[in-house]
Amino acid sequence: MSGKASTGFIGLGSQGGPMAERMLAEGYPLTVWARRPEALDPFVAQGAATAASPAELAAACDHVGLCVVDDAGVADLCEQIIPAMRPGSLLAIHSTILPESCEKLAARCAERGIAFVDAPVSGGGPAAAAKTLTVMCGAEEAAYEQAKPVFESFAGLLVLLGPAGSGQRAKIVNNALMAANMGLAHAAIQASEALGIKRKAFGDLVKASSGRSFGFEVYARLPQPQAFAHGAGLLAKDVKLLAATLPDSDAAGQLADAANPFLRAAGAN
Repeated sequence: MSGKASTGFIGLGSQGGPMAERMLAEGYPLTVWARRPEALDPFVAQGAATAASPAELAAACDHVGLCVVDDAGVADLCEQIIPAMRPGSLLAIHSTILPESCEKLAARCAERGIAFVDAPVSGGGPAAAAKTLTVMCGAEEAAYEQAKPVFESFAGLLVLLGPAGSGQRAKIVNNALMAANMGLAHAAIQASEALGIKRKAFGDLVKASSGRSFGFEVYARLPQPQAFAHGAGLLAKDVKLLAATLPDSDAAGQLADAANPFLRAAGAN
């Protein structure tokens, strides 16, 4: 026996898959479930067990991580998972969803004696594989400390930002800023081309100058905005989450205004 917490993971896509692999690599006993059983094969090959249902996974694990796309997916799974979890176990939500959804889930977990952490991430699958993922946590201190050893299997930076929902709030602001930076990069490169400056030369210049940002660097590598269609769709979702969370905020509106021309060009809006 490893002596480590038994873990479970659902949502084995481009982000969650590398996180689950890192948990296995660090010696955590891991149980996985997916709607498509064939998606489990790479994890079974690395030593993971499988569950026949989300509830079976939840009943077997001390720590359950979810990394599915949206609120609806999280809600559907939690209806099955939370009633099956043992008191003293922990539920970690790595999806990016409404902060209010996490607050409600935290309250449901508390009624059953289950610890809860909302823990959206930044950096993508490559960062998880390299153990450099940023994990933005919203939780009570005791729940955060309980989750921390598992999170450290894939995280480079762990930040406790406040109670449940705080991680989501930080993530959607961060992603709205990323989208806005890419929107400004879209405008800046259009302006430079209108002035007769070659795109690559301008990109190389800005990356070494005061106008640089991570968003600009990502944008400058794109042959066209549509090449970022998948990522833009995720950013557009988070810009909308921020607008829903702060509907009367000038700041949220300014971020959306900067982001939306790029998101439209990429086909996300």
